[in-house]
Amino acid sequence: MSKGVTTITDAEFETEVLQAEQPVLVYFWASWCGPCQLMSPMINQAATKYSDRLKIVKIEVDPNPVTVKKYQVEGVPALRLIQGEKLLASTEGVIGKDKLLELLDKHLNSN
Repeated sequence: MSKGVTTITDAEFETEVLQAEQPVLVYFWASWCGPCQLMSPMINQAATKYSDRLKIVKIEVDPNPVTVKKYQVEGVPALRLIQGEKLLASTEGVIGKDKLLELLDKHLNSN
């Protein structure tokens, strides 16, 4: 298990997310998105804190339209917490660190 955030593409989504053995937090972002740059450090901190029970991947929206459409991402930054084929939680827009940790704790502690 890696302790960092893995960058993926549409082509890798099924293998990296849907077939993962643990829940996966998918971070949708864009290089032109200022708020995404605010979220990135929190995503990296979460990857370290939850490395034993959560996988975190990031996917850039512009070059990966298939996944963006499938998960109905309408704005970035966006998060989707997925386990297997099941969507456990989703957010769009910047959320604070407390809100991010609360969302993860709620779903990871119930497993």
